[in-house]
Amino acid sequence: MARDACVNRKTKETNIQMTFSLDGSGKASVATGIGFFDHMLEGFAKHGFFDLSVSVMGDLQVDGHHTVEDTGIVLGQAIAQAVGDKKGIRRYGYFLLPMDDALVACAVDLCGRPWLNFDYQFPTQMIGNLDSQLIREFFYAVSYSAGMNLHVKVLDGFNSHHVAEAMFKAFAKALDMATGMDERITDVLSTKGAL
Repeated sequence: MARDACVNRKTKETNIQMTFSLDGSGKASVATGIGFFDHMLEGFAKHGFFDLSVSVMGDLQVDGHHTVEDTGIVLGQAIAQAVGDKKGIRRYGYFLLPMDDALVACAVDLCGRPWLNFDYQFPTQMIGNLDSQLIREFFYAVSYSAGMNLHVKVLDGFNSHHVAEAMFKAFAKALDMATGMDERITDVLSTKGAL
């Protein structure tokens, strides 16, 4: 079964079209209007071996908030759609990712319950043309739309670009692990019998 998703979302603030494949090769076509955000999503796809196509028309004349947050909402919905009934997946994933001065840990539980643990203040307000405060908003939106526990911990780092990139790559690697299939899991990995 193909584990793919197609999500379209249109509001007065954003118009987003996304296709997403869990079992891809890392191909990405990303156009959000925010160059650094594009770079982060391309890294997410590449290092998670996800295929991602996303086009966003947002109200950037206001600021980047709606564009980034709504892209997170749509990505979360796409992850949930692609994972489907969760039968046979590992459910849990984690990764410790170094990037120069930065060291970021990420852990994921595709349990159906949303939670974000993200406690980091970037030392700079802007990273390229992305407001660094919006990175937390993105991960919050993903976690709640996908129904996942998501923990992002910065263990070290002082360069905002490196820390942000390590976050997106660590998330990709953790999600790739959590969505991976395990032949020993014949139903869902839960004592409840449901996720």
